[in-house]
Amino acid sequence: MKVLFLNPPFMGEYGKFSREQRSPAVTKSGTFYYPMWLCYAAGLVEKNGFDVKVIDAPAKRMGIEDVIKDAKEFAPALAVVDTSTPSIFNDINAAVRIKEATGSFIILVGTHPSAMPEETLKINESIDAVARREYEQTVIELALLIKNGKLSKEGLGNIDGISFRWDGNIFHNKDRRFLEDLDSLPLVSEVYKRHLDYRDYFYAHSRHPIITLITGRGCPYHCVYCLYPQTFNGHKLRYRSIKSIVDEIEYCLKNFSDLKEIMFEDDTLTVNKKRSIEFAEEILRRGLKFQWSANSRADVDLETMKILKKAGARLFCVGIESGDQGVLDAMKKRLTVPIIKEFFNDAKKTGILIHGCFLVGNPGETKETLEKTLNLAIELNPDTAQFFPIMIYPGTEAYNWALENNFLVTRNFNEWLTPDGLHNCVVSRPGLSNCELVEFCDKARKRFYTRPAYILKKFIQGLSDMQEMKRLIKGASIFSRYLIRGSFGKGSEKRC
Repeated sequence: MKVLFLNPPFMGEYGKFSREQRSPAVTKSGTFYYPMWLCYAAGLVEKNGFDVKVIDAPAKRMGIEDVIKDAKEFAPALAVVDTSTPSIFNDINAAVRIKEATGSFIILVGTHPSAMPEETLKINESIDAVARREYEQTVIELALLIKNGKLSKEGLGNIDGISFRWDGNIFHNKDRRFLEDLDSLPLVSEVYKRHLDYRDYFYAHSRHPIITLITGRGCPYHCVYCLYPQTFNGHKLRYRSIKSIVDEIEYCLKNFSDLKEIMFEDDTLTVNKKRSIEFAEEILRRGLKFQWSANSRADVDLETMKILKKAGARLFCVGIESGDQGVLDAMKKRLTVPIIKEFFNDAKKTGILIHGCFLVGNPGETKETLEKTLNLAIELNPDTAQFFPIMIYPGTEAYNWALENNFLVTRNFNEWLTPDGLHNCVVSRPGLSNCELVEFCDKARKRFYTRPAYILKKFIQGLSDMQEMKRLIKGASIFSRYLIRGSFGKGSEKRC
């Protein structure tokens, strides 16, 4: 039996729409994520003997007609279609076209149907089911049901973690328990190797080509805006074995000949000091020489950073979010400004670069706290920085906060993006409108990136490493267009 895994086309004329990132959009920097969760599920289905095809349409700038042509030729019995909040109507239209062309059973996956299963199913009656939260086991059980000719209301009713349609009615099964044995899953990098071109994926803050892996799932923190822990992976930490992780690193180093970096996309790789040190020690024990980056909190101590650096850590992607302690507390960040500053000082001592993320517009934000955030960003002087207006998604505390206070300027998910696919902001409140947040981020980027000292620093970085120079030029060539014109430049319509 054949199973299609589709990352649907969207915003293709403007750039690669990055559906699996925490705030799905076409990015100003050209950053484009792997369809990692889709590939994990595809790998497990393949491991169980099914014929699998993965189509990442945004990666190849494929339009819907190209996708339909490939789907017809493949003729799947089951199609697994990835989704996101700002692209949900587009994604469902693509799924409907697949169903019309192939007659396949359609199941939607991702954070949006996890948060709004009934609402998602009601958008179009051709959608058969949605999977809620992590979906590898859900999809394999569904595939086996179809393969064995047991597709029925009763059969579907026995699959945890789905909401489905039968005879015009919608049914919600109980939640699936999160997978504990992560080592039971196939290596996602093997799926990349078989189905994707790793050169299509790019992180502006990291060296290219890059491979994205994870060492565990879940995040114990409860930041009000953070999408994946609240809607998809949960807050309980579940780890792969250190052996499994480093085995996969070795596989990547052997099978992707020009690989320059590995990015660990855990919500927070460094949350457990003991495990972080064990991870580094195993890399060093095996004598592996490679550079890597990871998501981190701004609270890793100097001792841990030193050994991680020795084991190849090049850069941490860190959510700083705000320079105001009251705003940090309101978003449940569980960080203090002094700890953030100490972290940056320690990072400089070890030579680990920092990509700083600043998210404005959270509860308690004012025009004064915005300026404190920009001033902190300049003081900290991370290697690179991103400034986002708050992006809220169904299933998060931040979304409920905006909904309950009538701060949403629209409930049309199409308007979660600007007309050319960039991040928009739909949260507006007295004294601080959505447009002001977007325009502040434009201003903050200009002030941060046009400082003469910063430009000189990056130029010197590039001279020391020609591969680094190529990466900087690629990211800067895309980013500079938006830096000059802003989010609402010529030809763009303000959605305020």
